[in-house]
Amino acid sequence: MHGSIAPRYWDQGDGDYLDSREFKWNNYIGRYHARHLDLMDLLALYQARASAPLDEMAKLMGFPGKLGMDGSVVWDAFREGRVSEIRDYCETDVVNTYLVFLRFERMRGHLDAVEYGNELSLVRECLERTDGAHWREFLAAWSVA
Repeated sequence: MHGSIAPRYWDQGDGDYLDSREFKWNNYIGRYHARHLDLMDLLALYQARASAPLDEMAKLMGFPGKLGMDGSVVWDAFREGRVSEIRDYCETDVVNTYLVFLRFERMRGHLDAVEYGNELSLVRECLERTDGAHWREFLAAWSVA
């Protein structure tokens, strides 16, 4: 639509870059690689029948999960002009995703207990300084374990 050019994104090991052949098995569009990850897909070990919704994963880990809205009602909310409600939902969804990602990083050994705790504290402190009823509700629903 905007005429963007992104050759590195589409590189699958045949590009003109010096390290391009490393992209054959580790590229941005392949499923099993390290350049990016789909957290839900990876936690389900790439099995569709094993995937769990973000809401359930977050709540199992002691995080708030969805608060009052989920993706199934976004279109109706948009048609009704409830854009700020959609924004609040999306913002809390991003934080839930990040918190689940932090737990994943802890589980796979990329964060030790202190680093993990520090990241959780940082998220909580940032949210406490952020205006919005949705953040107060989010913090109230976040059990501290």
